Amino acid sequence: YTFHRFIISFYTCRTFGSGVVQTFNGTVFYVSSTCPFTLTHFTHNRVECDITTWRGETGLLVRVEIIINKIRTVLQNGSILVEGKSVWLPYDHTYQHIFHYGVYTKLRSSVLPLSVTWHSVPGGIDSLWVELEQELNSGMTGLCGAPGVAGMWCEQQLIADSVLPEDTCRIRDPLSTVCRLFMSYTLDCLQTRTPHYMQLCEENIYSYEQSEYIRCAFFKEVAQQCGKNSYVWDIWRAVTKCDEPQCPGDLLYKELGEPFVPSCSSPNPRASHQDLIASCVCPKGKVLNDHEDGYQCVSVSDCPCVFAGRSYAAGDIRSTKCQSCVCHDGKWRCSENWCPSRCLIEGQFVTTFDGKQYAIPGKCEYVASQVIFYFFLMVPLNNISHFCLLETYTFSNNMVKFDEKEIAELHQSDHALVFWQSSMYVQVQTSFGMKIQVQMSPEIQLYVTPPENHTGMISGLCGNNNADTTDDFTTSSGIIENSAQPFAVSWSVGACSVNIPSPCINADNEIFADEKCSVLRDPTGIFAKCHDLIPVEHYHTVCIQRTCNCGSGLRQCLCVALASYATACASQGVLVGDWRKVTNCTVTCKNNQEFSYDMRACNHTCRSLSGADPRCGLDDVPVEGCGCPEGTHLNQQLTCTPKAQCPCYHQSGTMPPGPVVIDGRQWDGKVCVHCSQSPVNTAQKTCDSLSKPLVAKTSCLSGCYCPDGQYEDHHGDCVFRDNCTCVYSGKVFSAGQSVKTNCKTCVCGQGQWHCRDKPCPGKCQVYGNGHYQTFDSRWYRFDGHCQYTLVEDDCGTGLGSFSVRVESVPCCDEALTCSRAIVIDLQGEVTLTLSDMKVTRRLHTAISAGVEPLYSTHTVGLYIMISVPSRGLTLIWDKHTRVTIEMVSCLRNRVCGLCGNFDSNEMNDLQISGSTAVASPLAFGNSWKTTTPPCSDVTMEVFPCERNSYCSAWAQRRCMILKGDTFKDCHLKVDPEPYYQACVLESCSCEFEGKFLGFCTAVAAYAEACSDQDVCVKWRTPDMCRK
Repeated sequence: YTFHRFIISFYTCRTFGSGVVQTFNGTVFYVSSTCPFTLTHFTHNRVECDITTWRGETGLLVRVEIIINKIRTVLQNGSILVEGKSVWLPYDHTYQHIFHYGVYTKLRSSVLPLSVTWHSVPGGIDSLWVELEQELNSGMTGLCGAPGVAGMWCEQQLIADSVLPEDTCRIRDPLSTVCRLFMSYTLDCLQTRTPHYMQLCEENIYSYEQSEYIRCAFFKEVAQQCGKNSYVWDIWRAVTKCDEPQCPGDLLYKELGEPFVPSCSSPNPRASHQDLIASCVCPKGKVLNDHEDGYQCVSVSDCPCVFAGRSYAAGDIRSTKCQSCVCHDGKWRCSENWCPSRCLIEGQFVTTFDGKQYAIPGKCEYVASQVIFYFFLMVPLNNISHFCLLETYTFSNNMVKFDEKEIAELHQSDHALVFWQSSMYVQVQTSFGMKIQVQMSPEIQLYVTPPENHTGMISGLCGNNNADTTDDFTTSSGIIENSAQPFAVSWSVGACSVNIPSPCINADNEIFADEKCSVLRDPTGIFAKCHDLIPVEHYHTVCIQRTCNCGSGLRQCLCVALASYATACASQGVLVGDWRKVTNCTVTCKNNQEFSYDMRACNHTCRSLSGADPRCGLDDVPVEGCGCPEGTHLNQQLTCTPKAQCPCYHQSGTMPPGPVVIDGRQWDGKVCVHCSQSPVNTAQKTCDSLSKPLVAKTSCLSGCYCPDGQYEDHHGDCVFRDNCTCVYSGKVFSAGQSVKTNCKTCVCGQGQWHCRDKPCPGKCQVYGNGHYQTFDSRWYRFDGHCQYTLVEDDCGTGLGSFSVRVESVPCCDEALTCSRAIVIDLQGEVTLTLSDMKVTRRLHTAISAGVEPLYSTHTVGLYIMISVPSRGLTLIWDKHTRVTIEMVSCLRNRVCGLCGNFDSNEMNDLQISGSTAVASPLAFGNSWKTTTPPCSDVTMEVFPCERNSYCSAWAQRRCMILKGDTFKDCHLKVDPEPYYQACVLESCSCEFEGKFLGFCTAVAAYAEACSDQDVCVKWRTPDMCRK
């Protein structure tokens, strides 16, 4: 790559007044004509640029055409038209951005190092300039000439080569006019150039003496070139009688002001002194209220806030079931989430107490959660068993049993209260505070709320409820796995095979699922009111997968998946409405029962009339189902009856388990157990079983086992407990051996892992069309056209020392290189810009000799690496779309941006800029737009595989390399699923195979993650993603 060690220069060409032109190399001349002229034309990196201007009889520019990469932008009659359509500002296109810049308007190209700025007045444009951020190749034509070319052109030759003749246009020969009064005040500035500028002034004003815009545009440009320290600066408006421009609303005109007005959305926009420009600004101490019309300036303390498209006044409180937020200084200040954490097991999909989401690999028996001697066992899609000390409850086939006796309505003991809340849900309340909801029909699903003050003592598929998602995959043996499969298998009871398909197995099912599950994402649909609280993308993916792999009854599988999202919304206090009617998922109730989305059994059964109802006063998430309407009570025949027809009830007892008899005899070094003769408990006879939970029920399986005091290790040998082996990522380790994983050093001892923590650095990455993995390993997708803050350490304190900003460069075009522009701002010292496969820098202070370098730059294979030791920051760029940020551990909980807050909890990563409010990926991403330049929000997610549907099958087939044999050695160490999903979307992002590097980038991301876990995979071939 090329590393330029100089301050970035800007080459500027200007045209102003009635025809003054200042070329890129500084030559100034005048041309007065109503003919169209090519201002500049060139081709850079196979992208063509052509800018053409027309002046009218008034001398003002009346039409400007800017064509960049075949996209035509026209400035005419005070309007801006892109491809023939009028646009509002700020306007953001894949190839360009247009926005207000002080009193000017600016177009900045995303595909060329070019910007065009102009000043509009009634009747046209009085000044326009073109800026190049670098010297381009030769071959530039037009009035602007070419930057960096030695010598001067003949102005008449430039005019002749650049004019585009029309039948009705003419070139005027200028005559002399008087500009002496103004020029007499510029001698200290122009010096020997004064005669030349006098001539330009006379040529410019000739025949336009009555036009204030023509006259004042020239005087303003000369005054600005002389600068604010010149004599003419403070008096030129009085001398020339050029009035200051009128500003709208409360804004005031300032000759040198901030180009981007501080606003409620952005009270402190980044701008350096070089950016000062003629601008309309608010009075000192106030900001623009950009949430309302009228250009009103207010104090920051009076700024409103916005949520879900609605504006809230300062001091307004916005409350949900779980959180309260107050509008303060234009930002939301939110309380801690006071709703208890909750574990969800819905089919094969699990959400832990801390919010980590994954899929279990097989239809096995698992420990869902255990607290001391209390736990749930679950067989997905089949049944659940609940053990509490010596009590066992079984949930299956729409039936609840306690000691083989069915619980038709309610059962209460010293340890648990179990009752039917509705026809679809059973509620369990334990004596130590754990709450469980079991959906009994149409499919069994489990929702567990942990007891308070038990953090760190909980384990199982549901995790440990310690607000740290990085250790949720702690196995039953005590080590943290990186993949869901070995973690889940460790919590299985007995053998467990991987037997749940992940890709869709039926094309017809897939078509049905794609169509019907889209209701979840519909921005105006029945579920839309919940989108801002519960991001819908995960539920949409699960809906498609569950419906796709449904053996029969597609409609039922769809409805179960949709109900999962409705349940999640209800847990946040949002009842979405009658979604079952809208989606044709209505429930038929037995007898005379009625359906409700918030059904409660409290005082609605005949049993409740016989005494105080223990079901009342239990607070949990509302459940749906059938039950009795007000004024009636459910009897044993499941019919709603009047109170007078209800029978009476009396308490029933419980049956404890029987005695355990253990018997066996010695045979060939092992004990041979015959369960039919002498049933014994054979559950804990192996080293592997030492880390498994000991269930309350006894189990006997005939076979040969090690003698008492010995255990069968993972090699099949009988050993004493101290010599038991351990397993990690499918490999066997002997007692005393250690492994390093997730910044922990773990030693095998007595069949379990004993781990020691050490500070863990963070890693964040973004690639392709907006696939992000935060420092805390939260995956999300956000694809915007603006510049965004990836990570910074300011976070509203005003004490930041660095920021990293990123911007997408268009990818899906044959003439473009797919890339991502990156700006590393080491505030107060240097700014590094990575784009166009090279690195440039802008120095803010002089570098002293002998001082330790602030940063270092290296090329490592395909990558550019920039290391900033003093900031604890390392950036790795593949010269295309992939950016990786590595952060030292001492910055934990001290950074913010699209990479999250680095606090080990992925559930709060999507915090809106300047606020503690957690939002959807769309709102979160928009909030981290850099304030300069202005840019419009992303209002709708684009799903490439829907836009280019014919690519979908090809993309899924090709991306299966991640789940296939090529990477099989890595699957147990790094879960391929999020990388596979990103790969499919990347491969669908362009219209034709082979035009986009997205597939290769996505696979490379997974390969690197595997390499970090010491699994090196050679996956590139001469035919696929060769270097």
